[in-house]
Amino acid sequence: MEFEFTRNTLMGEYYVKCSMGHEIIGRWLQEEIGKDKQKLNQVMDAIERSRTNMSTETALLGKEISLSINEDEVTIQENVLGHGEEMEESSEFDFYNCESTASCGIDDFELLMTNWLDFLGYA
Repeated sequence: MEFEFTRNTLMGEYYVKCSMGHEIIGRWLQEEIGKDKQKLNQVMDAIERSRTNMSTETALLGKEISLSINEDEVTIQENVLGHGEEMEESSEFDFYNCESTASCGIDDFELLMTNWLDFLGYA
């Protein structure tokens, strides 16, 4: 997964852009976590818990986008996808779903998070 961070110095805003197929991860980091130290610490703690106890699943529910860590895989998806209704396997929503959910390995995710902390000047 490739990513890029930018900052609007006039507005004091930070932006995250992730590679195709992982756009939702960038949105999650930018919109749900941002510069909030408490939320950043929760995410880093969840990564550490996953590494020390691979049998536990960790979920952090966001307002619109949530994070789930299960063993060595991280999944981020829009909350509306968890509505419980199963859609046809090849429905017209496939394109939408691919932009609304993404998975990556925990190592890639941890790299993203540590780079974000460095970019913010928290590390």
